[in-house]
Amino acid sequence: MADAAGHQAVPDPEGYPRAGSVTWRHIGEWRFLLMLGRLLVLQNAHPVVGAGVAEHSTYHAHPWRRAQHTLDSLQRLIYAAPAARAREIERIGRQHRRISGTDAHGRPYTAADPAARAWVLGTVFEGIVAMCRLSGRPLSAADEALLYQEWQAVAVSLGLPREALPADPASFWRYFDTMLREVLEDNPPVRDLLGDFYRHAVAPAQLRWCPPLWLAVRPLAARLIVAVIVADLPPAYRDRLGLTASGRARTLSRLTHRGWRTLAERLHGGWRYQGYAADAIRLAGPREDVGGGSLLGRFRRDLRARKLERLFTHVLDQTGDGYLTRADLEAMARAACWDLELDAATETKVYDGFRAWWEQIGRAADGEGRISRAGFVAATLAGLDDDPDYLSKGLDRATRALFDAIDTDGDGFLGQDDYRRAFGKRTHPAELNHGYRQLDRDGDGRIDAEEFIAGFREFFTARGRAAAGSHLLGRP
Repeated sequence: MADAAGHQAVPDPEGYPRAGSVTWRHIGEWRFLLMLGRLLVLQNAHPVVGAGVAEHSTYHAHPWRRAQHTLDSLQRLIYAAPAARAREIERIGRQHRRISGTDAHGRPYTAADPAARAWVLGTVFEGIVAMCRLSGRPLSAADEALLYQEWQAVAVSLGLPREALPADPASFWRYFDTMLREVLEDNPPVRDLLGDFYRHAVAPAQLRWCPPLWLAVRPLAARLIVAVIVADLPPAYRDRLGLTASGRARTLSRLTHRGWRTLAERLHGGWRYQGYAADAIRLAGPREDVGGGSLLGRFRRDLRARKLERLFTHVLDQTGDGYLTRADLEAMARAACWDLELDAATETKVYDGFRAWWEQIGRAADGEGRISRAGFVAATLAGLDDDPDYLSKGLDRATRALFDAIDTDGDGFLGQDDYRRAFGKRTHPAELNHGYRQLDRDGDGRIDAEEFIAGFREFFTARGRAAAGSHLLGRP
């Protein structure tokens, strides 16, 4: 099966993580965030990874975005549908091929190096094992063996030979100890993550509304984060760095990990898991349903309504009176034409496209020719569920006309400047960039008409967060 951009769903290697697997149960948990700092230290300590980070990474300027991209990539590898996973594997491969150079010691490096890639994947396996151990609920020997087989399969799916990782868990732990003692380095990226990085990190998006608050909490947060990372590092590597985990740091680590695990065990999965994971586990079936019968579970089941409400309020309801009319869609067409300074022929196509869309959704209008937000959401969901050709009867025409209008140079592609000009007034820049990357299915740095139309379709049809179109107006 191929997706809209022609990506083939490659069969998974034997043992690849599936619903109910050890990997599925753990890597998508929010508490895996506690392992992220430790994970990055161990990965950056590898000579190849550290050199690539030092010369190519943007983590200093965009630390939280970089962390989110790492987590999203991991979740797409494990939880995404086959075609979306194929796109992610292609994207990772392209990124690795573009990162190469010579490090400060004159050693050539490339991110495509199989040994370095195997180490990165091995640290994820080890990170899941460590997370469970530190939380007071270590994996059984059987689960650890299953988890290791799953990550061997992940390595194969990424193009590594099966022997890139040791044959079994016992061999892996000997390999891991050798890496800690003989291969990993004490380099600037590692010292940065254990020193100044958190003390100078820019505010996360959630705290940008109040810079003084972030400046007030950042010094304490930095000390606590670094203390936990140092306490959690494998002793062999911590000794190589000349670091000591104080009694307070070990106590803080124990309280943090066990406290979060205890809390997670008492929460419905909708709170326990991150977005991609929560959606995938729920859709896998009742045995893996993270929502249960709670209000949160019902909220998690289908995010289409939430996205449609956002679309209605922030985009469609041009007059802000709580109703959608033909005049609102005409106002959208007029605004697009005005902002983009279109010629007469292109303007006509835009107006015709939006009129076709109104003819489709206007069937749900009341006697006064208007639709409330609730009515719009209900009618749209009913149309999507009952009529497989629902979107082709109006939305596709409007979307294609909008694409042609935004594509001002007529080359058949939208660059980031085009996309920003069309959607930048409604969406935070970071979310805008994320949406653009998601829609760029083939990763060539531009969006063609098929990708654009497919994104709008997914915005309406995708029930969860994993589909690219769900990010059209930012994260749902």
